[in-house]
Amino acid sequence: MRKFILPLVVALGVGSAAPAMAFDSGDQISMEAALDIATGLGIRTVSHTQFLGDEWEIEGRDRADRWMKVYVDASTGDVRNVERGW
Repeated sequence: MRKFILPLVVALGVGSAAPAMAFDSGDQISMEAALDIATGLGIRTVSHTQFLGDEWEIEGRDRADRWMKVYVDASTGDVRNVERGW
């Protein structure tokens, strides 16, 4: 009987964790749309893209090889902030 209880408990634990890991984008813009917005602001080479729950953070380099980071609202596509390095 013990041979069956442990695998059953593990299977139930894994099964209950799967919905928590699922991501439903709902009405949010896609990463591709956020990248289009960032490239429109000057990013030419993207080095890092991260979804932060309510915004996209896109980091990269502009045409002059300067670092920049763009924050795009995930619901509206509005630019929240642009950081530029020298």
